[in-house]
Amino acid sequence: MAEEKIPEPIKRRGLMLVLSSPSGAGKTTISRKLLEREADLMLSVSITTRPKRPKERDGVDYRFIGQADFDRMVQGDELLEHATVFGNAYGTPRASVSQALDQGRDVLFDIDWQGTQQLTEKARDDLVSVFVLPPSTAELERRLRARAQDPEDVVRARMAKAADEMSHWAEYDYVIVNTDIETSVAEAQKVLHAERLKRPRQVGLRDFVEVLRAGS
Repeated sequence: MAEEKIPEPIKRRGLMLVLSSPSGAGKTTISRKLLEREADLMLSVSITTRPKRPKERDGVDYRFIGQADFDRMVQGDELLEHATVFGNAYGTPRASVSQALDQGRDVLFDIDWQGTQQLTEKARDDLVSVFVLPPSTAELERRLRARAQDPEDVVRARMAKAADEMSHWAEYDYVIVNTDIETSVAEAQKVLHAERLKRPRQVGLRDFVEVLRAGS
């Protein structure tokens, strides 16, 4: 009897998981907890021209660069997406994300709807997008004030911008209403786990099945 051929493990292409929300709705907290709980998930570290906030680390939370360097990267098509928010520029370097996806790692993006639209245009097959909504406008304002990171005029500007940001919910694959943070994180994990199993992302699946069929 011929020795049975054992199929090679199925390789998987990574995905880009985008979380967007109005400022204060909870996407950053959800992102942090996902990174703590999902070993194969890494954060896409954006570049930005805004000043570093207290406790932020360059190269970990963001890469903080000057406007001239940012403009050079835009002109060189080195960014998957970029946008200007409240007078500060943000963007995602292309090279590191592409390398991670090829290695089967998932990349998490904490970006706004403008960046998500650009990712949709450039890499729709790799993209999974989730929009996070607050349970109410009053709760959104409470969260913004509670974190005490921004002066009063910025808080007012963020609240004024929230209605426009929330109008883009229908452009996303999934929507989570963040009433309870642990429930929201669990829902985001369910999305991630299901999307990892999608047939097109299991790039070694065809060969795996052919070996199974040959041995039957």
